[in-house]
Amino acid sequence: MGRIKGLAKSVQMIIFAKNFSEQTKMNIEKHLLKEIAGCVEALYGATGIDLQLQKTRKEFEGDYTLVVFPLLRTSRKSPDATAEEIGAALAARLPEQVKSYNVIKGFLNISLCESFWAERFAEMAATENYGIAASNGKTVMVEYSSPNTNKPLHLGHIRNNLLGYSVSQILSACGYNVIKANLVNDRGIHICKSMIAWQRYGEGETPESSGMKGDHLVGKYYVEFDKHYKAEVAELVAGGMTEEEAKKQAPILRDAQEMLRKWEMGDSEVRALWEKMNGWVYEGFDVTYKAMGVNFDKIYYESQTYLHGKELVDEGLSKGVFYRREDGSVWIDLTGDGLDEKLLLRGDGTSVYMTQDLGTAFRRFEDNSLDGMIYVVGNEQNYHFQVLKLVLKKLGYAWSDDIFHLSYGMVELPEGKMKSREGTVVDADDLIEDMVGTAKEMSQELGKLDGLSEAEVAEVCHTVGLGALKYFILKVDPKKTMLFNPRESIDFNGNTGPFVQYTHARICSVLRKAEGEVLNSNGATYLPEEVELIKYLVDFPATVLSAGENYSPALIAAYVYDLAKMYNGYYHDHSILREENAAIRAMRLQLSALVAKVIKTGMGLLGITVPSRM
Repeated sequence: MGRIKGLAKSVQMIIFAKNFSEQTKMNIEKHLLKEIAGCVEALYGATGIDLQLQKTRKEFEGDYTLVVFPLLRTSRKSPDATAEEIGAALAARLPEQVKSYNVIKGFLNISLCESFWAERFAEMAATENYGIAASNGKTVMVEYSSPNTNKPLHLGHIRNNLLGYSVSQILSACGYNVIKANLVNDRGIHICKSMIAWQRYGEGETPESSGMKGDHLVGKYYVEFDKHYKAEVAELVAGGMTEEEAKKQAPILRDAQEMLRKWEMGDSEVRALWEKMNGWVYEGFDVTYKAMGVNFDKIYYESQTYLHGKELVDEGLSKGVFYRREDGSVWIDLTGDGLDEKLLLRGDGTSVYMTQDLGTAFRRFEDNSLDGMIYVVGNEQNYHFQVLKLVLKKLGYAWSDDIFHLSYGMVELPEGKMKSREGTVVDADDLIEDMVGTAKEMSQELGKLDGLSEAEVAEVCHTVGLGALKYFILKVDPKKTMLFNPRESIDFNGNTGPFVQYTHARICSVLRKAEGEVLNSNGATYLPEEVELIKYLVDFPATVLSAGENYSPALIAAYVYDLAKMYNGYYHDHSILREENAAIRAMRLQLSALVAKVIKTGMGLLGITVPSRM
């Protein structure tokens, strides 16, 4: 995984440095391990032992569990006797923190005092950016979206964009300086296919004349190309040509290939058409990105970076890393590395994807002094990125080890896979519009829009619709292929975005009703459910860092859902505003506010807005 994962781990050790008091600096586990190590040294005179501490399993009493078996050679006692000695020593060492301990089959279960958790609660509540780590001075670039300018964005692009944006937000919360990048695939044979089809069959149609978004219009001609290409192939086969040969000789394809050659030679007419049609697409993309709620710090264009790749090809030839075949094409032989031979430049001098990816990677590391580069690209490109890293390494670039391919599974529909050439895709714009409409329909059925103004209804429905879409996609582990079900995602019960959003709105409603109260929770006592909520809130920063280390927004989604579910159970069973004891009521309001803050932060890391009214 390279240096990125190591960087994330290095942050993990300072996670609570700003949030906890001097006595419990860093995190609770580290604090306890330090104190347990002191007990072990006092009891047995031993230091440097690898102590194992973990969260106590739910079926046992305790907060943290020490595994004592590694200590038996040192203690020269039975597991239970060793655990008992250490437990007694720790309770005596930390009388204001350790409530009790118990020993079960060589495991020491430690329960911490209510006052200890109350202190953690106060510290969390007083921390403005709770869960967000300080800067670690490292810069990483996350590339996502990477659309082709021959078609509009579709459901697969939605997963890519949402995943890339969320990972960027999470890494930023882990302390990294994150550069969000988009590489636009604005050149190549696929672009020329749309251009040829528009030239032949477009009759001057424009976004203005057709009323279509520019990306949709260009995508229409990509489908048109495929229709005519198939017809020409069928005609050639009927004339006696083999299908394989017909696919190569179809006139419309040969014309597209010639157009690509002219483009690379700088033909003014071809370049003018290319700029016009790409301009239509960019305007359409911007509308979709805005609706999706994603953005970029830097946008790269393959039309600009492929030349850097050609320079690297020349460098590889001069170093003897690459070789040229008789037809003029340039290759690298990776068979000795268990791969195959890879084309880097065609015989006619035109570049391939690998050419421009080499150039783009070089430019990014040189220009930005990156500590890591993360490519968010579907798993069908696993081999491509394996080759990219290996080629860069053979060229002598040590930073190739800092490239990571965040490979994710495809999004499938009940009907099966999508196909852009055949026009059987779920369009991103249509899907977003449908999600907002479905959110409105279901919210009205449940009475959740009652009393809201027309403007508030529109805002809530957009927030809920997009939140449902984003959460449904991001709650799935990136590596897994997922089946998308729009209506299932807008359920106000269960593991959905609207459920978490509604929990936040519910808390905001409670806090509004208590607005103006002077909150003084000194002397408040805590119910077990309140202590459990506090314990779970303590885990939030570690969850963020784990999500960053694993590039997995799914970990954040699982956390906020569990937090919302815990709070809803607590809210159902215990009164907040009607609690007569002023200190307890204040504590419950403060706890509710902290839950709302963490939900908002967590959902923000997923790119999801949470409403205050719903």
